[in-house]
Amino acid sequence: MKTLLTGAACALALLASPALAADYALLGPDYAKAAAKTPAAQDLIAKAKAALGRPPGAIPKLHTEGTLPGKGIREISLKAKEDQPIVLNLALAWRLTGDRAYLDQAGRYLEAWAGIYEPSLNPIDETGFDTLLMAYDLTEADLPAATRAKVDTLWRGMAAGYLDAMDAKPKNFETNWQSHRVKLATMAAFQTGDVKLIDRARAAYRAQVAANIQPDGSVFDFHERDALHYVTYDLDPLMMAALAAQAHGENWLDWRAANGVSLAAALDWLVPYARGEKTHIEFANSRIQFDRDRAAAGQEEYAPHPWDVSNAVGTYGLAALLDPRYAAVRDAVSAKTGKKPAAWIRLREAR
Repeated sequence: MKTLLTGAACALALLASPALAADYALLGPDYAKAAAKTPAAQDLIAKAKAALGRPPGAIPKLHTEGTLPGKGIREISLKAKEDQPIVLNLALAWRLTGDRAYLDQAGRYLEAWAGIYEPSLNPIDETGFDTLLMAYDLTEADLPAATRAKVDTLWRGMAAGYLDAMDAKPKNFETNWQSHRVKLATMAAFQTGDVKLIDRARAAYRAQVAANIQPDGSVFDFHERDALHYVTYDLDPLMMAALAAQAHGENWLDWRAANGVSLAAALDWLVPYARGEKTHIEFANSRIQFDRDRAAAGQEEYAPHPWDVSNAVGTYGLAALLDPRYAAVRDAVSAKTGKKPAAWIRLREAR
């Protein structure tokens, strides 16, 4: 059942009826309304304006996972994935300006993808759909009913599909793959407003925290890939899931498994590396042959090299939304590297 609830009405409904949840993934009805005059907003609006005449590049299948540069499906998919940040920019510009040109173009992109895309349930290929979920949060109430029907079907199928896959213990069920499954399932479940799907997503998140995060706060992928790159690639999707839960009144950041591990503990483990107090040579002892294959194919980021600390900007940008105590880490790394968190994160902080 799709409902649009705001503020106190949402909170009362959640308390009054376990069968009802507000139907947005992460960005609530009032998102970004107070941020229109910020530099981040103006930059984003300029990017969205430049995309008003650009046609959607939707394709039936995306596939980049496990592919090397120069492979046809990889290049086709990377081109199609350019739509993902664009549709979020358009949706944000609609909320910031009220100009229906941005709404109409965002709707064209969402309808194009919902009308043609066939979920593969490969979470690495599909992880970028979080941008479309957030774009839909911002536009759903104002889109035509026919568009909403198509997009709602996509999200319900994605939520149920990933949850069913996780129940079946799929390939890479304790790695970053599972973190990305959890992200997509959780955001899509909250977008549907289906409490049963949300309950299953919550359980999947908890199972992944327990399986992936080690007692010292490190993650499984760090020991398998010997790379902090895969620590952030593991934690970022879990934080997106936790942010979706936070938007609906739940604290997943500090939830602890029976062995005491939590997402917060993993973020704390990474802090000394983000601050430069510890350093790490990436991929020097990776157990995965494909990492070596990528290095040999010219992808130098997979050859042994010092970790690029700028990767922590996005991670602690998300973390600071979950808990303000991480803002100091975010700001320190941002000042050191000159990199800023994504525009939607900065707009949320400007509310």
